[in-house]
Amino acid sequence: QVQLVESGGGLVQAGGSLRLSCAASRRTFSTYAMGWAAMGWFRQAPGKEREFVAAISWNGGNTSYADSVKGRFTISRDNARNTVYLQMNSLNVEDTAVYYCAARRFPVNSDYPDHYAYWGQGTQVTVSS
Repeated sequence: QVQLVESGGGLVQAGGSLRLSCAASRRTFSTYAMGWAAMGWFRQAPGKEREFVAAISWNGGNTSYADSVKGRFTISRDNARNTVYLQMNSLNVEDTAVYYCAARRFPVNSDYPDHYAYWGQGTQVTVSS
């Protein structure tokens, strides 16, 4: 079983920044190499469906973003550390949500949550006005 653990969430004022990290358990990757997996970030606000935020291909060569975060958020990865990051700048109240990291079984990124096989537990991001 692949394990993904998010960190870096917290409370921040509007206009501030946070960087989320998603670390994959090394011992779970004996037959599944995270370095070959596309990764994504999704979020879910209270009373709303889970929505796509950003995704990155296996080597970082291709990224995609939701329109609502373009120009403010940046997804990146460090395959040597089995870690994916989400740098979030110019945060606003509408960014408040639980943020989830997810991994595909394929190297190409996707915007659809159903395309992701593994999920972390989530980390809370709260932006105050």
